[in-house]
Amino acid sequence: MKFVDEARIRVEAGNGGDGCVSFLREKFVPFGGPNGGDGGDGGSIYLQVDEGLNTLVDFRHRRLFRVKSGQAGMGRDRIGKKSEDLIIKVPLGTLVYDDDTDELIGDLLKNEERLVVAKGGFHGLGNARFKSSTNRSPRKFTKGSAGEERNLRLEMQILADVGLLGLPNAGKSSLIRQVSAAKPKVADYPFTTLHPNLGVVSMDVGQSFVIADIPGLIEGAAEGAGLGIQFLKHLSRTKILLHIVDLGSGEDTEQIIRNVKIIVDELHRYDEALGHQERWLALNKIDLIDEDKVAEIKAAIISSLDWDKPVYEISAISGSGCKQLMWDIYNWIEEQALIEDEGGADE
Repeated sequence: MKFVDEARIRVEAGNGGDGCVSFLREKFVPFGGPNGGDGGDGGSIYLQVDEGLNTLVDFRHRRLFRVKSGQAGMGRDRIGKKSEDLIIKVPLGTLVYDDDTDELIGDLLKNEERLVVAKGGFHGLGNARFKSSTNRSPRKFTKGSAGEERNLRLEMQILADVGLLGLPNAGKSSLIRQVSAAKPKVADYPFTTLHPNLGVVSMDVGQSFVIADIPGLIEGAAEGAGLGIQFLKHLSRTKILLHIVDLGSGEDTEQIIRNVKIIVDELHRYDEALGHQERWLALNKIDLIDEDKVAEIKAAIISSLDWDKPVYEISAISGSGCKQLMWDIYNWIEEQALIEDEGGADE
């Protein structure tokens, strides 16, 4: 199935049914009076999270969602039938915007969470409502109000604990295959990954976290070059970024350092908050060069970038260094959760 993480739809809620003007006409009831009933409410439209969905692709085939209006009121005090509500299923992590104003309407983060996006119209009142001691035969009634109409933009942002990033062919897909049950495509040409992949890293019973692999970034990604701009937003929900650096491409140390800086610059240009997010380096493909060369490149990167965060030496293919890296990530995530819990308790 093709991955789609953005869609535009139009929603039109139902109008409220009009009230009725009616009078009781029976042979032996000469003063029956007004008996016009109220109309029915128009149906509303809701978005509801379904954790079984992982794409917005269904909205490529259907873009208009419309609900019927409520039934008009009838004589003999009969109330019009309310129109049924419409529930539209969306994936977990969907952001909902008003496409005309760019206002964020909702951020759907829990399974079965529901958000009203178009409120149905209120029913009109029949003339029986307006009977009084001074007006025994009212002909007054009200029309139902109009239902809301909106143009919506839906954006899906993947929910993961760890986001992998790096240049194309850095080994992100190989790493996620090594540490999880996910099986993204791996090949020796750029942009093998065309959409985000999720994998669950299981450390032990009851100990796991979710890792996301997005398409490789290239210089200018923040301005739309390559595939990166479509998926950089997915990294904003992650707790930590793991920057994969390719040591096995045959490039010299200066070029490898430049490759690292390209990713750093793109993150800052896309979003300053993303640029300052917790990020660790993983020097990949160490099995393709000798240990002294790895040590030399590592020292040069730390010095050139004034790097003070963890740096790991791994091989995504052989698995060397991967287990320790995953345990350290898991422990860091757990520590951050404790800090957040303690902060909430203090408040």
